[in-house]
Amino acid sequence: MSPVYDCRDEAGLLAGMRHARQALSRGDLVVLPTDTVYGIAADAFNARAVAGLLAAKGRGRQQPPPVLVAGVATLRALVAEVPEPVERLVEEFWPGGLTIVLPAQPSLSWDLGETHGTVAVRMPAHTLTLELLQETGPLAVSSANLTGMPAAVMIDQARDMLGDSVSAYLDAGPSETGIASTIVDATRLVGGAEPVVRVLREGAVSRERLRDVLGDLLEPDPASGHAHHHAPDAGPTPPGSSGA
Repeated sequence: MSPVYDCRDEAGLLAGMRHARQALSRGDLVVLPTDTVYGIAADAFNARAVAGLLAAKGRGRQQPPPVLVAGVATLRALVAEVPEPVERLVEEFWPGGLTIVLPAQPSLSWDLGETHGTVAVRMPAHTLTLELLQETGPLAVSSANLTGMPAAVMIDQARDMLGDSVSAYLDAGPSETGIASTIVDATRLVGGAEPVVRVLREGAVSRERLRDVLGDLLEPDPASGHAHHHAPDAGPTPPGSSGA
């Protein structure tokens, strides 16, 4: 079985981080902790590794993973533009449980799946994972579970589901919140006819907190019966919809 490293112990942390860096650099998968739930990670710029991530979860290219980054500078390198309202979101909620979908930088050479020219990005609030991201660069990270199963909040849950499809497991104890990140679609803020931010998945950051930052730029809650009159019909699964 693939090794589990107890990263609450210094020796386990050092060995686990070394194994994780080596595994990711050769295109293997690693399960790591985040501030929300455990995630399964791959080098975002290695198409074979990303395909392996999707296969390990039992899903297709129509459900591309989000990308975790170590900071705002990396966000700027991955997306075509960072609109001012997104700057406000990042300042308020990063690092933390908010994933933001924006048009991807068209010059990037990567293949996350059927993203329709977008990328979902998050900066996690977990010291271990941020340290790893600073060394590896952006990682494609989805929740550490088989598709259709609950996201793992303990390392043993992830290992039971993913087994030897993962090279190493980094154990940091129970997930801090156990609640997946909130995902917002901010693509309409970039050259959109009607600037609006849509909530694709409610999670760690509440709609109320988003509205405190965005005001009327946040699309009304469809569940309230006052859905935005320009809301599109359901389309392809949005990137990052099962992100950690």
